[in-house]
Amino acid sequence: RSIRWGAFTLREEIRFGVIGTGMMGIEHIENLQLIEGNIVTAICDPNEGSLETANELTGGEADCFTNHQELLEKGKVDALVVATPNMTHTEILIDVLETKIPVMIEKPLCTTAQECAEVISAADDDAMVWVGLEYRYMPAISELIKRVNEGIVGPVRMVSIREHRFPFLEKVEHWNRFNSNTGGTLVEKCCHYFDLMHLITNDLPVRVMASGGQDVNHLDEKYGGEIPDIIDNAYVIVEFESGSRGMLDLCMFAEATRNQEEISVVGELGKVEALVPESVIRTGIRGKHWIGSVEEEHSENPEIMHEGLHSGASYIEHLRFREAFLQGTKPEVGLKEGFWSVAVGEAAQLSIDRKSSVEIDEVIEGTGINR
Repeated sequence: RSIRWGAFTLREEIRFGVIGTGMMGIEHIENLQLIEGNIVTAICDPNEGSLETANELTGGEADCFTNHQELLEKGKVDALVVATPNMTHTEILIDVLETKIPVMIEKPLCTTAQECAEVISAADDDAMVWVGLEYRYMPAISELIKRVNEGIVGPVRMVSIREHRFPFLEKVEHWNRFNSNTGGTLVEKCCHYFDLMHLITNDLPVRVMASGGQDVNHLDEKYGGEIPDIIDNAYVIVEFESGSRGMLDLCMFAEATRNQEEISVVGELGKVEALVPESVIRTGIRGKHWIGSVEEEHSENPEIMHEGLHSGASYIEHLRFREAFLQGTKPEVGLKEGFWSVAVGEAAQLSIDRKSSVEIDEVIEGTGINR
């Protein structure tokens, strides 16, 4: 069976090309290979070591390229995954959009709101671009979102997200050590959390206030004579149009902890929490529960066949991508979601630099993206 997507005929057997075969590229290949009907037929990376690792993982069956344009011209693919360094996303995505091939792009969409807008401008109505904000699919977080959408806590007033974790991992040529390559920690890492705030509140950001710095990590490192400048801790407050608020507590030298992510959503009727990686959901309803006495349960998703680096979220993301691909539907996490998650992160980085609040309108001015 085959269907049409834009100018392409799509089959239930999907041939994937993977552009960027570093750590996340390998994670994507592992997930793709576990889903029946997905085949990795082309891989691309300018780094010889990364390409060789990916080639071994595919059993030497995939065509190998060192330039993404060559893969787009010669690779026999139906869909693409782009997992290259952040600063390359804009150029690669614009080239991909010209081919009309459906694509999953690793987060962040781009490093600035302006670059995201350039990609959006290059995309036509038929473009399928899925942005890899996969934290939505972690079992406990997915269950939290479901309960909030069901109205269990009532209108959302506050979303609090804590990520206490380990420092940035080492990546090829240390590209993730510098703001100019990543967009800054609050874009590179925390676009996930600003996406969750946007999703949970079902609202658009108005204003961002942040305080943060580089206090512990990477200070004794030097690359090309330069010391890394990415921050390793921050508090970020996001105000939304409805008056609801989001707060991020980030620390990247706090791996001595029980849970890496803790998400709390409070509405007029109660509170629901998600704890990761324990995968625990806690629900408390005002008038029914009290401090120290709430409902607690473990959350699982039986669909997950590969835990990977993100509690199985990347696997679910690929299942959903495949479903959208075969049905010819729009991605669940598209260009607009990618845009807003980057815009908030960019505003937060700017707020830290200025030591003042930043209006989102300033960050998105000139992008052509309206509220």
